Amino acid sequence: MPAPRIVIAGTHSGCGKTTVASGIMAALAGRGLKVQPFKVGPDFIDPSHHTRICGRQSRNLDTYMMGESGVAETFGRAMEGADIAVIEGVMGIFDGVEGSDLASTAQVARILKAPVILVVDIKGMSRSVHALIRGYRHFDPTITIAGVIYNRVGSPRHRQMIEREGDQPSFGWLPRREDLAIESRHLGLKMAHESATMKAYGPLVKEFCDLDAILSAAGTAPDLGPAQKSGGEECTGTKIGVASDEAFCFYYQDNFDRIRKAGAEIVFFSPLADRLPRVDGLYLGGGYPELHLPSLEKSKCTGDIKRVAEEGIPILAECGGLLYLSRELASDKTYRMCSVFPAVSEMTKKIQALGYVEGSGARGGAFVPAGTRIRGHEFHYSQTIADRDARFAFELTRGKGIADGCDGIMGGNAVGTYTHAYFAPEFAVSFVRAAENFRNR
Repeated sequence: MPAPRIVIAGTHSGCGKTTVASGIMAALAGRGLKVQPFKVGPDFIDPSHHTRICGRQSRNLDTYMMGESGVAETFGRAMEGADIAVIEGVMGIFDGVEGSDLASTAQVARILKAPVILVVDIKGMSRSVHALIRGYRHFDPTITIAGVIYNRVGSPRHRQMIEREGDQPSFGWLPRREDLAIESRHLGLKMAHESATMKAYGPLVKEFCDLDAILSAAGTAPDLGPAQKSGGEECTGTKIGVASDEAFCFYYQDNFDRIRKAGAEIVFFSPLADRLPRVDGLYLGGGYPELHLPSLEKSKCTGDIKRVAEEGIPILAECGGLLYLSRELASDKTYRMCSVFPAVSEMTKKIQALGYVEGSGARGGAFVPAGTRIRGHEFHYSQTIADRDARFAFELTRGKGIADGCDGIMGGNAVGTYTHAYFAPEFAVSFVRAAENFRNR
């Protein structure tokens, strides 16, 4: 069966593709369709809005981290039971790693043979917009740009001036709505649990866009063939605790799938509100611990994590999780944290790292076998200062990490990285096996 799908791409970052994509998702869901959302790139924030709007978990599609086959596999698996896929792009449509096609929206559209709607911000433009659009439409003949959505239309007269010479299909004309803007912070837009504004774009899209034409364009996508299906290991009763609340909320859904496929059950808990559940391993992702430091310092879960870490439970902590498992975290003042890693951390006013990460296990340690590869992304406004005798699990060939091109500080059976890793299958298996060993010790 063909899977109707459409990519919502932009001319550049900030043109409005997130709001347009979210509005289309909301409008289609409002028609009773089961909309499967996707986000090109390593973003965590936009998918949180997609998931809230669609009621289906948004998935990342990133060829740098996943490879082309991984993108196709994740897409096919996630589409089970869905009526249509809406895929939000990243940056400008042709912008990839270091100016290449790799990990660009165009590459993902090509892999999935998906038609594209180009979002164009026309504020301050009239006739010139046609030259811009024609350049995008003809730049790469392997990409099918089905048409355009014009964003931030100033007035009916503004639209009329542009329509006079338009020769490309138009799927909509969205007016400026500054009242619907979502607040941002240092890592990007606020998360979905903090703002429902993205859903408010649904009525706007319904009023000013041609949903029937969008559905028709999505329906032109060819059949990709049957989705790949692979069974997982039998669940052995091993439980992985995953920190999930306002402080820890940056995760790739595929990582959870690979943990489960390796045979473990996932138990979600909140370090802010809960005692640590009885689990055999811990995974603490990134997020915003710096916004909740007094609560984290006082939380009984903080002491629980320190205790089980001393007992040897395997722990993976990424970015915000790394900060939380340090001895202390300095922001407006210094707060005591879990004291699992031989390091202290502090928030900074300037960005410390942004980009893709690649490396491998240097000498092995904790649950990381020597040679284990790591790929992911880093983005943080903090620094972690490790003790002189600290040991690291990974040597990076790309990215900054914690110190001197190393990432994965170790403390007992815990590993902390600035890298938000996209799990290789063998990494997930190694982590789950370590949890099984802890359970059976």
